[in-house]
Amino acid sequence: MKTFIETERLILRELEYTDENDLFEMDSDPEVHLFIENNPVKSIDEITKAIEMLKKQYKENGIARWAVVDKLTNECVGWSGLKYFNQPLNNHNDFYELGYRFKKKHWGKGFATESSIAILDYGFKNLNIDKVFAITDPKNVNSKNVLTKLGFDFKEIFDYQGDLTDWFELEKTTWENKKPNR
Repeated sequence: MKTFIETERLILRELEYTDENDLFEMDSDPEVHLFIENNPVKSIDEITKAIEMLKKQYKENGIARWAVVDKLTNECVGWSGLKYFNQPLNNHNDFYELGYRFKKKHWGKGFATESSIAILDYGFKNLNIDKVFAITDPKNVNSKNVLTKLGFDFKEIFDYQGDLTDWFELEKTTWENKKPNR
């Protein structure tokens, strides 16, 4: 298991099969899926397949979503990370997208912001990324607040699989100049 980053409260590392129960707790919760296709998982097998897909992305792209582990409890509280898109999305291709998802009981604790700051630092410095994108449901006010706090700029609404979706962008130079609280 490879650890990439430690923050004040969190460890960010590759997701492992030992995270299955925590991920199932998160992804089987209908409230967690309210703004993401509204399709909670129904079995651990679905989680196993998702971890297999992420392990493939680690190998092929050198990065994917990472487990977010609370240092105090050693609980996997969710995931956060950069996903490399080599397929077109909203007229873009070959780009990195920031995403995060957490168990409901950990919402409002600042884990999305704290993990994303560390991940963006890693992406801009270690991967030499020039721009990171993010998408969210227009009704997901909390996610939009995190993105704005991180310095992302709202660019447009686009059609994503039949749903209107907000498109955000963050350039490396903006990140370096705005320096959100780290």
